[in-house]
Amino acid sequence: MTHERRLADCDALLDRFVAEVSGLGDKLDVLLVQLPPSLGFVETDAAGFFAALRSRSSAAVVVEPRHRSWFAAPVDEWLAHLGISRAAADPSKFSEGGKPGGATDVVYYRWHGSPKIYVSDYDAAALEGLYMRISRDLDEGAKAWCIFDNTAAGAALGNALTLVDRHDAMLR
Repeated sequence: MTHERRLADCDALLDRFVAEVSGLGDKLDVLLVQLPPSLGFVETDAAGFFAALRSRSSAAVVVEPRHRSWFAAPVDEWLAHLGISRAAADPSKFSEGGKPGGATDVVYYRWHGSPKIYVSDYDAAALEGLYMRISRDLDEGAKAWCIFDNTAAGAALGNALTLVDRHDAMLR
């Protein structure tokens, strides 16, 4: 839908996708739409796709764009108006890509490993900074998601557990 169809003519694919994930029931809380780096913002295509997705699922929608055109202030406002959040990715080719955007009720951090994407382990300082950002988001009433995609060398689980341990320590 995103990489081959580029958000156009996706009704049948969306029907199938939503039918497949609906088995998650109440556990289906957020849908991530990752876009290819070559897919620039085209409002008509994006509007049609997100409207079609929203008509099929009540889950929150988060987009992870990778083309510069998605990071312009008017696009961010457009996403917010539609209730769609923009994921904060690490690493990102653009400074705006490291910060959440769009709707603020859901924030989504997708950390891929840095400096070596999919491989690098995050150090304690980076994880503490992320923890503080997520804590602020939660304090402001947002639902927060954090996904580590630095799985190639097994760093994701340890990074996630570090955040969980930090959170648990604050509750004690």
